[in-house]
Amino acid sequence: MRTAHLNPDSRRAALRNLARTSAATPLDILVVGGGITGAGIAFDAATRGLDVGILEARDWASGTSSRSSKLVHGGLRYLEMLDFPLVAEALHERDLLLTRIAPHLVRPVSFVFPFETLLADRAYIGSGVTLYDVMAARLGKRRAVPTHRHLGPGRLAERFPGLAAEYGGIEYFDAQVDDARLTQLLVRSAVGRGALAANYASVVAYLHEDDQVVGVRARDEETGEEFAIRAHSTILATSVWTSQQQAAAGAERGLRVLASKGIHITVPRERIAGPPGTGVITRTDTSVLFIIPWGECWLIGTTDTPWHEDVSHPLVTATDIDRVLSGANAVLADPLTREDVVGAFAGLRPLLQPVADTGDSTRISREHAVKEIAPGLSAIAGGKLTTYRVMAADAVDFAVRKRFPRSRSRTETEPLLGAEHVALSAPRREALTTGYGWDESRFERLEGRYGSLLADLLDLIDDRPGLASPLPGAEHCVQAEVVYAARSEGAVHLEDVLHRRLRLEFEVADRGVAAARAAAELAAGELGWDDARITAEVDRFTADVELRRRAETVATDAEAVALLTTRAGTA
Repeated sequence: MRTAHLNPDSRRAALRNLARTSAATPLDILVVGGGITGAGIAFDAATRGLDVGILEARDWASGTSSRSSKLVHGGLRYLEMLDFPLVAEALHERDLLLTRIAPHLVRPVSFVFPFETLLADRAYIGSGVTLYDVMAARLGKRRAVPTHRHLGPGRLAERFPGLAAEYGGIEYFDAQVDDARLTQLLVRSAVGRGALAANYASVVAYLHEDDQVVGVRARDEETGEEFAIRAHSTILATSVWTSQQQAAAGAERGLRVLASKGIHITVPRERIAGPPGTGVITRTDTSVLFIIPWGECWLIGTTDTPWHEDVSHPLVTATDIDRVLSGANAVLADPLTREDVVGAFAGLRPLLQPVADTGDSTRISREHAVKEIAPGLSAIAGGKLTTYRVMAADAVDFAVRKRFPRSRSRTETEPLLGAEHVALSAPRREALTTGYGWDESRFERLEGRYGSLLADLLDLIDDRPGLASPLPGAEHCVQAEVVYAARSEGAVHLEDVLHRRLRLEFEVADRGVAAARAAAELAAGELGWDDARITAEVDRFTADVELRRRAETVATDAEAVALLTTRAGTA
């Protein structure tokens, strides 16, 4: 796999090549949707040697795939539902990501599950977690994460003093990942295998010949230019936008997907006394709540509430925040307040409704489904972050089942870009940290974000030593990360850099506003921005942050979304 860089030049080249497709030279597969599932499909198809294109109407992972709980896990709650095959599948995928596919991004994290009763919980939860560990075992292979252990009241108080747990608990292991970075690296890895990828490129219509879908009409959202893209098979991986795309294609049959809102908040690390690398899981009346270690913060969520507004604009409300705080405070010794909240974000989970028909036109696999909604056009929906690779393989198998019946997925053994990282020796690490003026924690953060691609970042700094300095307004980041986001990671707008590459949306209290001007000036040279464009990007970013923070003061989703209408009317 060649190292692929996503930048304005590569984006323009991809759009040109996509526009050159024709009835005589169509793509094998065109993917619509640049979330984790679409990115996984593009990578799977590209590793099979197929001609692949992928379009995303906004930024890579700008929807649900940057707004998840950021966990890679088997799903303890599915054991309670007796869905053993799904748990086994997810545990297998978790361990693949940890050990082979993305060990530079995915890392183990332990969770303490505090008991509410002395004997019943110890027996019930303990037996479930034991089964969880047994299902993760692979004959002749070393475990990817340690097995669970029981903690008595005294031991739990020592292990996690911030909990108010009278009866002890149990500690088990899963894993976590930066969801947006995983998605973006899947896209880059697909491009490294020959895929053509463009974000900010929307589908405005579907091309038909008789009853066959033969491609799409796309629009470059940056220039307004429209062009046709021809493909033997088009796959919709559009999550909560599935119904809209099916309607645009004129499909009379399709998948039914509902949206459920999940929100997360972050609070400062010092507000909850707990060990590094260990979180908390507990049950609420409506969902499972996680308190997850994340850098200098705790990430707390999630909710599970129906969403009836525009799926393009999920917002966090005051009611959402209060609900999460209430769930967390039920198990914390020192209650959190609204003043403790650093950041917040909302995502929409696509809930797949029962598929009416089966047979050759539909493939159903536990939590997700692939369906032919018109000849030449299929859709996939459902599933979860952890099992994106299985979903992708099913989608590609389904799309090429007639043209390439012997085609098989290869992604179980294919690492992503950066995964070939080899741990540096202590002297080498010390030399690097000293040379760039970093402490060990800063180096560990960068190593955990880039893996072997950290060498690219260091090359930037060697050329421009000032890029080793902290980013003003977000001092835990270095300036080189902004330049690299624009030069290699596909950022097009300032929000792409600050929220989906650096994650300032929930890592700093002002959501990145203080860093906006410096970041825009750093990105400008890579993205071709003049002073007027820099100002416009900063103003747009600041206004969007202000809108989202205002939404956090109102009670309902309808009130929050109404703020969008108000802003549009005054723009």
